[in-house]
Amino acid sequence: MKIGVIVAALVGLALFVWLLFHIGIESVWQAVAAVGFGGFAFLTAAGVAVVGLLGSAWLALIPRGSPRSLVTYIIGRQTRDSAGDILPFSQLGGIVIGARAVILRGVSPPLAFASTITDVTTELMAQILVPGVGAFVLLQQRGSHLAERLAGRFLPAALKHTAAFNEQMRAMYDSPARLALSSTIHLLSWIAAAGLIWLSVRLIGHRLDFFSCIAIEALLAALRSATVFIPAAIGVQEAGYAALMPLFGLGPEVGLAVSLLKRARDIVIGVPVLLAWQFFEGRRALAADAA
Repeated sequence: MKIGVIVAALVGLALFVWLLFHIGIESVWQAVAAVGFGGFAFLTAAGVAVVGLLGSAWLALIPRGSPRSLVTYIIGRQTRDSAGDILPFSQLGGIVIGARAVILRGVSPPLAFASTITDVTTELMAQILVPGVGAFVLLQQRGSHLAERLAGRFLPAALKHTAAFNEQMRAMYDSPARLALSSTIHLLSWIAAAGLIWLSVRLIGHRLDFFSCIAIEALLAALRSATVFIPAAIGVQEAGYAALMPLFGLGPEVGLAVSLLKRARDIVIGVPVLLAWQFFEGRRALAADAA
């Protein structure tokens, strides 16, 4: 890992520990414990459903005649998120690992890389919430160029298949319907993620209206994007929840508890997913060596 990533992780971890002691370990633990095992299992299942929506948004970009297994893209999306939320490097590494996950399930590397970077682009457009036809026209005219630049920066492996990659990019950006559908599903997924905050607060024993949850999710998404270089957004996510909850009438201990529940959910889902990804990567490498 680069030294900057290590330093960022240590700073984030220090912030997390400071918040935990400053707010009070006992009060935070009481809020977390109020959820119970049944409530946490329900919250985890709801999180898996949100990932299913995100996988559907990725699948919506895939042209006809290409592999279109919903399970493949749900697994790819969960692997992408799990790598960004658990492994000790920036969230950008998760984008590469998510592309690798769908390649392992039979998707060609050019399609995997092109659809990954396009999916990231449409998700960003959905989160920005820019209204009107003008924004969509801009996406049509400039989106493919932006995606290609992002690929060159963050997915250099895609450049090994330059011609095929560009062909897949053009196929996706030549379909306004696919782009619009992907962005719409991403928007629904973002609203559903706000629902996870609402559900967490209710399970803890407090009430928060749904529009406030949407506002919190929007601000946290912006904060995570601005600090993308911090591995797993450690400390940043906790500070965001703890600072935002008092603005909506709840204590910072509730915010920190919501963040810890999200961390626990990410670990419960993500660790098995990443272990499975490593297993299939290893099996593929052994097969290549044997060949």
